[in-house]
Amino acid sequence: MSTPLPLIDVAVYGAMWAVFGLAHSLLASESMKARLHGWLGAGYRLAYNGFAIVTLVAVFLGGHAFLGALPAYDLSGTQKVVLGGLEIAGWVLMFLALGGYDLGRFAGTAQVRAAKGGGAVDEDGPLRIDGLHRYVRHPLYSAVFLILWGAAWSPLGLMTAFFGSVYLVVGTWLEERRLIARYGDAYAAYRACVPAFVPWRGRAHL
Repeated sequence: MSTPLPLIDVAVYGAMWAVFGLAHSLLASESMKARLHGWLGAGYRLAYNGFAIVTLVAVFLGGHAFLGALPAYDLSGTQKVVLGGLEIAGWVLMFLALGGYDLGRFAGTAQVRAAKGGGAVDEDGPLRIDGLHRYVRHPLYSAVFLILWGAAWSPLGLMTAFFGSVYLVVGTWLEERRLIARYGDAYAAYRACVPAFVPWRGRAHL
């Protein structure tokens, strides 16, 4: 791995990730969420996810513009197998984790459909402590970590894995503050029993 990293380009890419993270933290704050709900109503979650996708694509395109021309690392066969295995495991885990969610609620379409019928859907839903959540608190994030680091075979991939991991760790810390405020002692007790990302304790008996 002898390809030198252009520090200015890396710094710009990191700044793009920082802006992305700050924007999403602001939009997910309770005060901003209440304001946006007033403007968007039941379409808030759908609009938020749409904004997240568009801005994340913009960050990736920026990273490609600054670092995409750098050659991939000269990896051994074993290293390629390990990274490929991590990425495949991440996608499998992502598929399994998504199967445990109400995808309509997760995406925001269920809220819009319910509003059209005169009803309402709680965006958060009940506290999930079943399935993969008995092993880790954030199985989707665990999957993303595996995918990111499995794709770290070039300077762009390595920096994406690094900045993406920082974003996930900081975002998890902020999200868990909201979850404790939302679910109280139930989430605090759950957090004390189950690791965040790595299932080093095995299956929790809750």
